[in-house]
Amino acid sequence: MIKILIVDDEKPICDLIDLNLSASGYHCTTAQNGMDALDLIDKENYDLILLDIMLPGADGYDVMAYVRPLKIPVIFITAKHEVRDRVKGLKAGADDYLVKPFDVVELVARVEAVLRRYNKTDKKLTAGEVEVDVEARRVLKGGNQIVLTNKEFGLLVLFMQNKNVALFREILYEKVWGDEYMGDSRTLDLHVQRLRKKLGWEQNLVAVYKVGYRLEVAK
Repeated sequence: MIKILIVDDEKPICDLIDLNLSASGYHCTTAQNGMDALDLIDKENYDLILLDIMLPGADGYDVMAYVRPLKIPVIFITAKHEVRDRVKGLKAGADDYLVKPFDVVELVARVEAVLRRYNKTDKKLTAGEVEVDVEARRVLKGGNQIVLTNKEFGLLVLFMQNKNVALFREILYEKVWGDEYMGDSRTLDLHVQRLRKKLGWEQNLVAVYKVGYRLEVAK
């Protein structure tokens, strides 16, 4: 699973980003202090860092200078909105620069774009007897190939990236259909039913009341 470090001295912002990125299938860790962030970076290999600039302990530029030789992609998320601030942040080595207040949908899109640029994606996924080769778009169960439609494949990848996590209908619809969720879940429900049948997941792919669906598998 892709690991993301969120560094911001405002806990509500950390929690908001954590909630939305976790719902999108990422494993998130948060820190509200620059020095705490450096300690975490020393202990764990992160695929991406979301970094505020105005931090206690060590500011975002200090953290960026430490991270740059490690080749970890960084997105600055900050209230500093002047053009000179953006230029300074990008020259410091950041891969992107997002100004507060930001739209969560835009943040997720920028995260996905930076991860694609660095080719940081989960290419092979497993859940029980089911194996998925994301690049080859191949699905096997017990060694036998399962034929899925594009939408069924997209749903399967999301569920396998988020095993035992309840995924909101809005997230599933947005990620797989690429459209804003308008409240009509019949299309989604039909695809989930077909996915259950093809994979024999009648007991594994469960509906979560007022939320969406969850893939229940042994860890």
